[in-house]
Amino acid sequence: MHIGILTAGHVPAELRPHSGDYETVFAKFLENQGLTFQNWDVVDMDFPNSIDAAEGWLITGSRHGVYEDHPFIPPLIQFIQAAFIAQVPMVGICFGHQIIAQAMGGRVEKSTKGWGVGRQVYSYAGAEVTLNAWHQDQVVEKPPLATSIAQNAFCEHAGFLYGKQALTLQPHPEFRDDFMAGLIEHRAPGVVPENRLDYARAQLGGPTDGVQIAADIAAFFHLDREEPA
Repeated sequence: MHIGILTAGHVPAELRPHSGDYETVFAKFLENQGLTFQNWDVVDMDFPNSIDAAEGWLITGSRHGVYEDHPFIPPLIQFIQAAFIAQVPMVGICFGHQIIAQAMGGRVEKSTKGWGVGRQVYSYAGAEVTLNAWHQDQVVEKPPLATSIAQNAFCEHAGFLYGKQALTLQPHPEFRDDFMAGLIEHRAPGVVPENRLDYARAQLGGPTDGVQIAADIAAFFHLDREEPA
């Protein structure tokens, strides 16, 4: 299955020699899952010519807020809405989770709870999973079509399922320890409070459930959409 990655932001320059940009991070995260990938840097106004340029779409994280005035956000919202109409499946991670929610009638804000960084435990589809997080913005109003599938005390709306149309998560299942350490060193200073960074540093090396989430994302893309949701 051919998946289009809509890159909504870039990996910090200091991390790219090791990790690559987000299309590389996600291709590695979802390798050996029967998926192929093509990237569009939508943050730089590089958009697909058609909703049908891929069989499914994945929207990455970003340092930008979905409520901010950036040129790429209105056309990305239009693209999301068109994908819903055309019933082309989508996955959204962090910023991707938020902008799909906003496009479908939800609301996103900079949370009064501040930054959530490091390993977090979520209630997810009736079980518990541990995933890395890196966000201050949160969905504060659930879109009408969304079913909540993930939450914790810090983030009430940490994951949504929109039938067979979209699967979205606030945390970053694709972030591994080395990537988190790089963010702490290169992106966080002067931005994320030191006490939150102390927590994130202390959590490095702990297990996460990214492998499970990668399998769940792949299974979602591979769903038989000839059958009713």
